[in-house]
Amino acid sequence: MSGPPPKPTKLKQLEGNPSRRPLNENEPNPALSIPTCPMFVKGIARREWTRITKELHVLGLLTKIDRAALAGYCQAYGRWYEAEQQIDELGKLSKGKLKFLYKTTNGNLVMNPLLSVANKALEQMHKFLVEFGMTPASRTRISVKPSENEDEMDKILNTSRKN
Repeated sequence: MSGPPPKPTKLKQLEGNPSRRPLNENEPNPALSIPTCPMFVKGIARREWTRITKELHVLGLLTKIDRAALAGYCQAYGRWYEAEQQIDELGKLSKGKLKFLYKTTNGNLVMNPLLSVANKALEQMHKFLVEFGMTPASRTRISVKPSENEDEMDKILNTSRKN
């Protein structure tokens, strides 16, 4: 199949179905829930899991079967974060002179390999972010209605935020 991958019906509905094409009535519709975090997701990646699952759940975009995609995003986030931290540390060690380049034993300047790691992880993150509607561009096409299950405290808090 050529062209961009099909967009999930849930995202089309949140966007208001701008193309006006018929929605897939037979698309699987798994129950909304926050999946458990895989054991291999650790450190900063696990903190990102905790942060992002809450947000996606509120938007009604997260189910148990999204676990692998979300784990992939969080792992890429963790790699990106660590690579950026290490790049920053190298910059501090060399007093900012060789943050993105370093000298080989022959004296040649080459690109810091951590930049490739960071850039690749950022690329992977972006792909997952688009899938979940978490980029500024993909968010502009989504319209989320307030939850009908909103409790009284949420209503009070949301009203006070608007004022």
